[in-house]
Amino acid sequence: MALKRDNVKINYLSRDFQSIKADLIDYAKRYYPDSFQDFTDAGFGALMVDAVAYIGDMISYYLDYQSNESFLATAIEYENVLKHAAAMGYKHIGARATFGTVTTYVMVPVNSGGTGPDRDYMPILKAGSTFFSTNMAQFTLLEDINFSNANNEVVVANTNSTTGAPTQFVVKARGRVISGETRTKKFEGIGDFVKFRRLTLAGNNITEVISVIDAEGNKYYEVENLSQNVVYVPIVNTDTTTNVQAPNILKPVIVPRRYMIERGRRSLSMIFGYGSDSELSNSSIAEPRDVVLDIHSKNYVTDTAIDPSVMIKTDKFGVGPSNTDIIVSYRANTRSNSNAAAAAVDRIGIANFSFANRVNLVSTKIQAVKNSIQVVNEEPIQGDISPPNIEELKHLIKSGFSAQGRVVTAEDYKSFIYMMPPRFGGVSRCTVVQDVDANLRNINVYVLSRSNAGYYEKTNDIVKQNIKTYISTKRMINDSIDILDAKVVNLGISFEVIAYDGANKNAVLNRCLEVLNVYSRVTQDIGEDFSISDVYAVLNSVRGVVDTTKVRMTQKSGVGYASTKFNVKNQTTADGRYVKAPKNVLFEIKFPGSDIQGTVK
Repeated sequence: MALKRDNVKINYLSRDFQSIKADLIDYAKRYYPDSFQDFTDAGFGALMVDAVAYIGDMISYYLDYQSNESFLATAIEYENVLKHAAAMGYKHIGARATFGTVTTYVMVPVNSGGTGPDRDYMPILKAGSTFFSTNMAQFTLLEDINFSNANNEVVVANTNSTTGAPTQFVVKARGRVISGETRTKKFEGIGDFVKFRRLTLAGNNITEVISVIDAEGNKYYEVENLSQNVVYVPIVNTDTTTNVQAPNILKPVIVPRRYMIERGRRSLSMIFGYGSDSELSNSSIAEPRDVVLDIHSKNYVTDTAIDPSVMIKTDKFGVGPSNTDIIVSYRANTRSNSNAAAAAVDRIGIANFSFANRVNLVSTKIQAVKNSIQVVNEEPIQGDISPPNIEELKHLIKSGFSAQGRVVTAEDYKSFIYMMPPRFGGVSRCTVVQDVDANLRNINVYVLSRSNAGYYEKTNDIVKQNIKTYISTKRMINDSIDILDAKVVNLGISFEVIAYDGANKNAVLNRCLEVLNVYSRVTQDIGEDFSISDVYAVLNSVRGVVDTTKVRMTQKSGVGYASTKFNVKNQTTADGRYVKAPKNVLFEIKFPGSDIQGTVK
């Protein structure tokens, strides 16, 4: 008699190899008892069952994988997380540069009267000159250093051994530097016009694109999005009465040739528009009044919003390159860690000099001045240059999405500080606190950077000023901001645990120290309490531990530790579960090898 299999129930919960195989065997035994009886591992039937179960397991795996990657919360592939970020309006910043200040010295001969240095031999060290730290990280000078500036410090270097009169003077001047070297990539043979052409630079250490120029000399400008057709460019201020306080004048300029940046994990892409050269009939200077008066012959004025970044309407997201070559100049870090401790930048790479009256100067003296150049960084150059990991990236995406291009809440401030363009530097940790003692809406932003060794330290003044300038474009008009240094408190842990009878106590102790060493690498945030309860839980999970009887927190001080004064006992909660952190304090276990100690009973 034929078996009826129309109402066979399929178990859709069977998704792995073993459960699928068991269901297949059960199905075969029930509905094919006469034709399929060989269920031994060596039989052909077992091969077929294994093959189908294997395919089912693979399909289930990829189905689960695709489902997980479809949501930001469960995605684990970095590139997929970046795609979710783009959909939510978050702009990935990638690798950052570090900023700092260097002090340079040159030796200048005495003037003809013997009364001081010969100012004609005081050179200008040109922007683009390069320096190196002891670990060969490269730094590039961002601005000209004029050694003839009256504010520079001048001291006697050498004197005549007979008369004691000075023969040479040392001039000291300072300038700002950025980590990384300038590189050039030429995209040759760009053919016919392509909409939204994409040009890609490979590398995960690229911090910024400096310039994009085609073979005809046309310059392309970076914009936040391709619908933005106005940028503000600095024009040199030639008015001697005002250029001291305002060396540059900002001018709005329409930029039909433009591109936007899209970053991957190991690449940077430039995306151009899909307009053509026929769209270039507009003037280069934006006229907001033309937009204001655009009422289309109506006898009333409509309530339309005016976007100062969009002043022309027919350029089709910009003009893309075609039938030309594109030369891209960009900056990339030369080391995975481009921080430099104080006095670490002490080597000259390329020093480009210019002299005002070179024709009337003696070539040997010019060469002596050039050869005398020395450099040192009196303050550390630091910043967090590593791109965020997946978990950090997810938090940045969520906070960036909620911020919606403006800064109102504390989370908005943190989000925009972390998203600051990499060419302006970056910080490792920041927190935002409203200053209740100040008038109006004063906001204190506490920041910290990391040193070469990965320890927390103060952020330099240039990065702080960059943060303040950048955030001022997004903040509420009545918010006032102070960028301050957060304080670091170095903690130590001592513990006592009880081991199982017969367990090797030395092995148990080593395992306890290893797990706490790993736990200590989980970085705290500024103002985050230190959980003593978590230390108990971590120790109790160690193989061979019966119970943790004591955990004691202490402050580590002295050479190599932070100098912040902090009373751990007073800041520990009454139930002993947490060490409370003030809003401007970050806890750090700096040297786990010596700061974590324990005993096993």
